[in-house]
Amino acid sequence: MPHYGDYQNAIYFAGLSGIVPEWPVDHATLRARAEAHWSPSVRDYVQGGCGDERTQDINATAFAHWGMVPRMMVDTATRDLSATLFGHRLPSPLFMAPIGVNGICTDDGHGDLAAAQASSATGVPFCASTLANDPLEAVRAACGEIPALFQLYTSRNPDVAASIVARAEAAGYAALVVTLDTWVTGWRPRDLNTGNFPQLRGHVLANYFGDPAFRALLTRPPEEDPQAAVATWAATFGRVLTWDDMAWLRSLTRMPIILKGICHPDDAHRAIDCGADGIYVSNHGGRQANGGIAAIDLLPAVAEAVAGRVPVLFDSGVRSGTDLIKAVALGADLVGLGRPYCYGLALGGAAGCAHVLKCVLAEADLLMAVNGWPTLAAVRAAGARRV
Repeated sequence: MPHYGDYQNAIYFAGLSGIVPEWPVDHATLRARAEAHWSPSVRDYVQGGCGDERTQDINATAFAHWGMVPRMMVDTATRDLSATLFGHRLPSPLFMAPIGVNGICTDDGHGDLAAAQASSATGVPFCASTLANDPLEAVRAACGEIPALFQLYTSRNPDVAASIVARAEAAGYAALVVTLDTWVTGWRPRDLNTGNFPQLRGHVLANYFGDPAFRALLTRPPEEDPQAAVATWAATFGRVLTWDDMAWLRSLTRMPIILKGICHPDDAHRAIDCGADGIYVSNHGGRQANGGIAAIDLLPAVAEAVAGRVPVLFDSGVRSGTDLIKAVALGADLVGLGRPYCYGLALGGAAGCAHVLKCVLAEADLLMAVNGWPTLAAVRAAGARRV
């Protein structure tokens, strides 16, 4: 039976013929090469966070103060990393978190399709963003047989919101991920210092410009008057959601609804009481609000509140396979990878993205092998401790 960790064997044996990986296997080098590859505007938008970026930084560094204890004399010759989500059996708990500028992260401007193709190649589900350079239908098709999630930025115009959700359901997405913390953009100095906001320049708005309900708001189509279309998008983006809106959201779709941005156990309880089918623990990678607590430190209390009633998804600060396993140990059912796969997109499109996913999964698999955890259930039983 092949294991994700076998990816390192392929690298080592290729090395005997003088072949080294085309792309880095470690996060630091991967990040540095992507930053050097991108234009300053793309680099700063992808890498930037809110305020002085402290919350963004501690999201990643906080994993270091969680440690796990290995167990010996356990047969881990066979490992099972499989997970489930709404009846879909997944080969691992890893998924690609939604990133609204995937489209401009590749040289050809089709990063959304490239991420979907990487999903198809690796079996790692992709959570497609509303903000994209390619239509959501084409992105879903590129995922092939692998389940995909669709992340919604809820428009202030109810007809536009309903239309986009209906399109996602018709395209075959497995669940709707509703982002709660981005009805307005947080204070991002890197972008403010250069006056750069990609959407206002017409980027990643394909799902709006091609949507019939959005086009009905325009006097001329986006192809003829792109500036007016961008202005209409800016005027209608970002509905403030409250608990009272859950009934409306539910009326839009039969897809399971996952609420993204839940960080407090009381909010997790209320979300489930209001009909949420999944809880997504995330502080948006520190891009939306500064001065917060690392998302990984918030995960255990939320997972305890959920108590297995619905799936718990997690992202923010995940940089490696070790981070992936720690998040599972602390209560996540699925774990989202963000910027690292974006770096892979920058350097190698779909193939570069797939390489990053394979590296993360290989590290996770090998960690389970040497630490005596043959299954994710064993990882959860082992848990993690503050160190």
